[in-house]
Amino acid sequence: MDIAPPLPESSAAAVARDRARVRYAVLGAGALLAGIWIVWFGAWLLGWSMEDLGIAPRQLRGLIGILTAPFAHASFAHLMSNTLPMALLATLTLYCYPRAARLALPLIWLASGIGVWLFARPSVHVGASGIAHGLMLFLFVMGLIRRDRLAVVTSLVVFFLYGGMLLSVLPHEEHVSFEYHLAGAVAGVLAAILLHARDPLPPRKHYSWEDEDLEASAVDDELEPPRAQDVPVIWHRSVHDRDDGHVIAFRPRDPGDSPPPPPTLH
Repeated sequence: MDIAPPLPESSAAAVARDRARVRYAVLGAGALLAGIWIVWFGAWLLGWSMEDLGIAPRQLRGLIGILTAPFAHASFAHLMSNTLPMALLATLTLYCYPRAARLALPLIWLASGIGVWLFARPSVHVGASGIAHGLMLFLFVMGLIRRDRLAVVTSLVVFFLYGGMLLSVLPHEEHVSFEYHLAGAVAGVLAAILLHARDPLPPRKHYSWEDEDLEASAVDDELEPPRAQDVPVIWHRSVHDRDDGHVIAFRPRDPGDSPPPPPTLH
């Protein structure tokens, strides 16, 4: 399904398209969260260990965690803490950049997991916080690169709500995988740089005062004097005037004609 960009005019067609984009974003984010919750409850009911689904750095058995770690959480509180950020950030990503999101989300998912598997400390890393960090940085950097109104507003909103995520890429708690956060953030920046042009810029709204400026500039052009090269030549010098020069001799000044010096005051 190809979602058209939002139109600047609030017409019936623009409202219908915007509703389609909202529906697409909400359903996509809901499906992602539903999958995370279903896997967590299924593992909890069946008694599976979350370590079997997590990333074990530099171990063959930990490779599967690159795909499954975002579905696994250490506790119900851990799951709840990731639900709201994932819901909001995934919805904004799918709404603002529906074409780029199709590649950005898999790229962040896989790149963050690979980064953890390659460089993280020996432990088991689980949770969707790495993807949340990636989506946050993706939306923020997209606003810096694209600079259209929708991108800038979205960038400011996510930075205001989740700007504190930037601090969590540094080690501050023993049982928190800052490596997953850092890898997700790097993947989000990379995805924004690579995919910023996949979604077309929204058409620019035309305002009535712009027509007034055009009319005023046209009037100003009429009042402007013509350029020198556009002025017609009225008088041409003759050939004799150009060939024969005339020198006017000036009589040298007589020293006696010079005015007397001004008086001095004592």
